[in-house]
Amino acid sequence: MPDIHYVIRPMKYEDIPQVVQIDREAFPGEWVFRSQSAYKQDLDNPSVRYIVAYKRRGVPESGEEATWKLPWFKRLFSGERRLNVLENIVGFSGFWMMLQEAHIIAIGVRNSYRQLGIGEGLLIATIELAQILNANVVTLEVRASNRIAQELYKKYGFQVMGRRLRYYSSDGEDAIIMSTDNIISLPFQASFQQLKKAHAQGHPEILYQVC
Repeated sequence: MPDIHYVIRPMKYEDIPQVVQIDREAFPGEWVFRSQSAYKQDLDNPSVRYIVAYKRRGVPESGEEATWKLPWFKRLFSGERRLNVLENIVGFSGFWMMLQEAHIIAIGVRNSYRQLGIGEGLLIATIELAQILNANVVTLEVRASNRIAQELYKKYGFQVMGRRLRYYSSDGEDAIIMSTDNIISLPFQASFQQLKKAHAQGHPEILYQVC
């Protein structure tokens, strides 16, 4: 196993200061930026879900290896502390549940940890958590100029549904509205499972387990 891991898990209250830093760094000047109190309110709201990716040094202790072989979502909700380690948050994702739609608020990664597969891992975990919560579709807005993010979303089945003019207050840039097809449909699941498996194989340092 690699010596450094990036573990995806639910966001906790103690993560809020670091998440606020990432929010400010990843989305400077945008409405996405929230105060610590706003994030606390979100964590108390059952319709809002956040997950984080944190950097962890060292390998699992004896007996821990079997735990990491469990499906990732079972580990996600276990609530157990595996190791007493300093958790340096490097990315986060959040979404609102509205009826059977999961609307992604943001996926943000620290600038120095981009291009490492962390953002894609967070997207995978977000889609799978939305499935667990009985969402049928996942939607989002993305900057019209952010071609890299749009290509990642298209890779995971998001399609362009429209455009919000001058959506971003910082500079008046348009937002592209994107949405998946039904995420529990057989075609979506077939593609999603292949992509998830490929990501796990390409990034063993990200503790994301294929179900």
